[in-house]
Amino acid sequence: MHLNSPPAAASPSRRTVPLAWFAVGLIVTAGVSIAGVAVVYAALERPPAGPVTLTDDLGRHVSVPYDPSRVVVLGPSIMDSMFRLGLRGHVVGVDCYATSLGGLSDDYSSDQIALWNLSSSMCVEVEPSFNAEALLALGPQLVLAATIVPTATVEQFSDTYRIPVVFLQPATLSGIVIDEQLLGEIFGVSSTAAEIGSALESELASAATLQANLTFNGTAFPTVLVTYSADSNGYWTYGPGTFGQSLIELASGASISANATTSWPELSGEQVLASNPEYIVYGIGFGLNESSYSDGPFWDQLSATQDGRTVGLNSNYFTEPDPTMVLAGLPALIALLHPGDR
Repeated sequence: MHLNSPPAAASPSRRTVPLAWFAVGLIVTAGVSIAGVAVVYAALERPPAGPVTLTDDLGRHVSVPYDPSRVVVLGPSIMDSMFRLGLRGHVVGVDCYATSLGGLSDDYSSDQIALWNLSSSMCVEVEPSFNAEALLALGPQLVLAATIVPTATVEQFSDTYRIPVVFLQPATLSGIVIDEQLLGEIFGVSSTAAEIGSALESELASAATLQANLTFNGTAFPTVLVTYSADSNGYWTYGPGTFGQSLIELASGASISANATTSWPELSGEQVLASNPEYIVYGIGFGLNESSYSDGPFWDQLSATQDGRTVGLNSNYFTEPDPTMVLAGLPALIALLHPGDR
């Protein structure tokens, strides 16, 4: 598990969504405007079996081959989408880390490795440094990348070797739907993408309806800390303009980091204690468990821990902006924050 946008990375550009989402956006409150999600999903121009011209999540205009058979995926969130779209056979390489940093298992859970049939022979090392030679050896026609790899590094690779790179880094949950559409166009599986998109839209619309009802009834949104890592200094979480903040907002939660000055803040123990959230959700898996967080500052003094309102969820549910976040992470967070209201 590695966040698509680590704390050192700049937050991705926002996106806009198709007109159909406007109706949903009208019933979303508390700052969750689905119509306000950023970078325009460009009209795709594809002659038969010809190149696809698109605008990716970072606002880059890219021309890619239609239905490329050799694709390198740099980001577990993208791999989740590729598998759901039936495109695993197109993937010849995935991101991994140096053996000392966990190798393939640092970004992919054992379940994902087995389900997606990933192997070390597919590894393209992205930490501690990007291994361009390993990527080239795989002979890719297209690279699909999240921002776990610095944008400038990947763009330099693309310019040097003339291999197109598309960044898929949605800043909101509704942006995930748009990326499914984009992949459907690139690989000629628009009907499958539409089916997945319909399931995602249904989950998002259900959450938006719940939020509208809660607001109408004057129900306060519970305060929550969603943390994916902790150390002696504090708790890493999500700030404004991130998919994690979008998840919390659409689950009708009031994030204690909503007004942070950075997109990926580490809240100090003092800050968390002062906010004293009603709920704490922490990521588990990839070597993380409750003890990974209970060693954090002031953990035992927080009301949530004293009252049994701390819950560990699969880190993949809220650290990767992909269909799993919408289909599993969102309903799990809603069930925690609003039991019996759905």
